[in-house]
Amino acid sequence: MGNEITLDWDKINDIIEKYHRDKESLLMIMQDISDIYNYVPKETIPVLSEKLNVSVTLIYSVASFYKTISLEPRGKFIVSVCTGTACHVRGADKIMDTLEGYLNIREGQTTLDKMFTLEGVRCIGCCASGPVITVNQDTHGGLDRTSTLKVVQEYQQRIT
Repeated sequence: MGNEITLDWDKINDIIEKYHRDKESLLMIMQDISDIYNYVPKETIPVLSEKLNVSVTLIYSVASFYKTISLEPRGKFIVSVCTGTACHVRGADKIMDTLEGYLNIREGQTTLDKMFTLEGVRCIGCCASGPVITVNQDTHGGLDRTSTLKVVQEYQQRIT
């Protein structure tokens, strides 16, 4: 369909070996795989299960518990809107509404071009700067609807 990716099995195996096939390192292995693909491709799950001697159920449990791990393809840019109390009272809902409208997706979804994934998070830790969003590792605070759109448009310009 055009959305398929080619997995680099050598890299994946190198990651597993880097942690000496230690089942206690499952989360770190999944995070390292996610760092490459921006998610953990489902095709890797049976390989992880076999090489780490862990159940597929455990792998799914880890993936569903940790927000940084996704089993679904995510965008190049992960936009996280802080919905904690300080940001909420300063208009986080307006920021989320603006992003949903502009990107034409709902919270938890990824744009069709796989450029943006939108998510809500409980707290980013910049309460005095609210409302706050992060785009991947970059933090942007003191936002309103207009400045939020400018932030996203800056990331769009990076890819066009």
